[in-house]
Amino acid sequence: MRTFVECIPCFFKQALEQGRLFTGNELIHKEIMDEVAALVPKFSLGLTPPEMAREMHRLFDRRFGGQDLYKRIKDQSNRRAMELYPKLKEKVARSKDRLLMAVELAIAGNVIDYAVKNTLNIEAEIEKLLGEDFPAGRKGAFEYEEFKRDLNAAKTVLYLADNAGEIVFDRVLIEEFRQDRKVIFAVRNKPSINDALMEDALFCGIDKVAQVISSGVDAPGTVLKYCSEEFLKIFKQADLIISKGQGNYEALSEADGRIYFLLKVKCPVIARHSGATLGDIVLKRIG
Repeated sequence: MRTFVECIPCFFKQALEQGRLFTGNELIHKEIMDEVAALVPKFSLGLTPPEMAREMHRLFDRRFGGQDLYKRIKDQSNRRAMELYPKLKEKVARSKDRLLMAVELAIAGNVIDYAVKNTLNIEAEIEKLLGEDFPAGRKGAFEYEEFKRDLNAAKTVLYLADNAGEIVFDRVLIEEFRQDRKVIFAVRNKPSINDALMEDALFCGIDKVAQVISSGVDAPGTVLKYCSEEFLKIFKQADLIISKGQGNYEALSEADGRIYFLLKVKCPVIARHSGATLGDIVLKRIG
């Protein structure tokens, strides 16, 4: 998905929020905003939003020495989600359609997204979603029967992770379909907002249910031209790809291959592009 003009204010908002995580000094915040402003004219709208975000993160790396500004937040998200893991498993066990419930929980877990709102109350959001019935979004944006058919036929599944904490919800889904197939779980190569890294996957036990690899990418989305050769080989050979979150949707919505996007729609641009409405949960295939 290309960048739209409406995306540009979000770049500035994200940069400001990351700066505030590091320091309360408004003079530094102003310097950061000036540096982002200098990047925007050089950035083509034909590129994807994660590519612009990647340049912003490189700016932060230079200024703050490569610190993981979201480390504390990610650790908190991981711990809280792991505490809720038994409840998630119980909710699946009680459901009439275990796979459907696991899919809906995995998408609902996509609320753990500080790229959209870094004041997110993890406890309140997750407790709220555990009580929801998850109406399957608008017709055409929730392709569950097609997903189940393609999943049943797949022998190799590549699962593209999104956020720390959220990956516990992904684990619950993987546990429902991993029998008789190989599952490969791809995380980011370097810190990027609150996206999951290898250490997050290991803490949340993803290695117990899937082979965990790095995509090699240092952007908040699986931008293929920045991925490792190892990952690209797996990407091309996988029978089915499950892509979590908005960043991966932005990066891959026009890619070749059988990809199912699982996400909660949090901005009008994604809603318009995906054919959903703001707040919908989406299960949608391309390729």
